[in-house]
Parts: sequence; C-alpha cells; structure tokens
Amino acid sequence: MLLLLLPYLGLCFPIVYARSTPALWGFPFFYWYQLVWVILASVLLAIVYRKLKT
Repeated sequence: MLLLLLPYLGLCFPIVYARSTPALWGFPFFYWYQLVWVILASVLLAIVYRKLKT
C-alpha cells in the first residue's frame, strides 16, 4: 500500500519538475516527467492490486 504514495510524492512538489530542460524528443521536462508518472502509477497500482488479491 505504501507504493501508492510514490506518485503522490513525485508530483506533489512542482518546484522540482517545473522546468523545460532536459527535453526528450522535443517535449519539455515538465510534460514528460508527468507522463512517466502516469505510466509508473499504473504499474504500481497493478502491483498493489495483485498483492492485495492474494
């Protein structure tokens, strides 16, 4: 269950990721950092779901 805190903490402080560099494929850091967290949050939710299901 504590894994679900990681996306919250990763996105809770925008001062950490509110910048434009480094860019990835032309996208500023601000955008791709959040997109990575969306994907990671989905993976973490799947892990927690499987652990709670058993």
